[in-house]
Amino acid sequence: MSEPVNAFGNYRTRIVSSLSEIGQNAWDALVQLQDEANPFLSFAFLDALHESGSASAKTGWQPQFLTIWRGEELAAALPLYAKGHSYGEYVFDWAWADAYERNGLQYYPKLLSAIPFTPVTGSRLLARDAEARTALIAAIINVQESNSFSSTHILYPPAEQAEQLREAGFMLRSGVQFHWLNAGYHNFEEFLATLERKKRKNIRAERRKVQEAGVSFRHISGHDASPEDWVFFKRCYDHTYAMHHSTPYLNLDFFQRIGTSMPHNILLIVAERDGIPIASSLLIHDAQTVYGRYWGALQHIDCLHFETAYYQPLEFCIAAKMACFEGGAQGEHKMARGFLPQKTWSAHWLAHPAFSDAIEEFLKRESGGIDSYIDELNERNPFKR
Repeated sequence: MSEPVNAFGNYRTRIVSSLSEIGQNAWDALVQLQDEANPFLSFAFLDALHESGSASAKTGWQPQFLTIWRGEELAAALPLYAKGHSYGEYVFDWAWADAYERNGLQYYPKLLSAIPFTPVTGSRLLARDAEARTALIAAIINVQESNSFSSTHILYPPAEQAEQLREAGFMLRSGVQFHWLNAGYHNFEEFLATLERKKRKNIRAERRKVQEAGVSFRHISGHDASPEDWVFFKRCYDHTYAMHHSTPYLNLDFFQRIGTSMPHNILLIVAERDGIPIASSLLIHDAQTVYGRYWGALQHIDCLHFETAYYQPLEFCIAAKMACFEGGAQGEHKMARGFLPQKTWSAHWLAHPAFSDAIEEFLKRESGGIDSYIDELNERNPFKR
């Protein structure tokens, strides 16, 4: 059920607990107007997360999407969740929650704007125009000040939206990811030629180990992926989590749903040995960017991870003339493979004044450290001088 909030000028505001109340056409039409849109903002991806139960009230992700309406038209929206924990976010606030608990305060539930389990920068303040975006920010402030949530966190907005949130009273936090940028390479060897000799030699050695182990690869588009391909991929995905003594966030129903609803955005890479599938990775892509999401292997072969999750996707990027490959969160080791540091943003508001002041001071110190870290990384980038 949708919950009315307030009216702002010509706008009507309400909280929506299911995307079905908005409808795919209205939601996707709004997303397509954004400069920083990506496949993870689509109705198909979000609906698959919710309807599969992967991101639901039961798993600690209660959808409470904030929507702004101009008459019957969806003018703005914020993907928003009431969170009972901090899993699946990739911007870590466990220390903040612990500090609240040690002082006898409740940190959860909190409000979180993010794409569940997806550390990808993209528009969060979805709006048809600047006026609607201003109304959306006013609605966010009204919701967080009139409810019992400890805090509001907006993860991975683009820099321009992060600045708008800062002007509205949010505190900004920066982080680092590593992205590969396509300089118009015609083939993988041309890319390798731009790297320092040692990096080039190491990559060739890693690829050779996989080849000499008798491993071959199939690239399967979402349109061609069979039910058996998805079942196999899920086995690989689950095995990776098991190796790390962790519980997987996503279920088979989710993967099958996106395979059906957004096949044009999907590439499965399957590694085989002696004709038997042994590993797989899943890429999501649009016309310009490839996003490395998940990988897993049922057998250990030296350097198989690098080949399946990095080098095969880079081959795809070059062949398809994709501008960028985002390999996921963290991972300084990616630099040795041609990835460069990129700054990411998150915005935070805390209701408790003393904790807000303390975290603001912490973020100032952390921000200086992040900037120094990025400078250091750029000084030792892997490309030829």
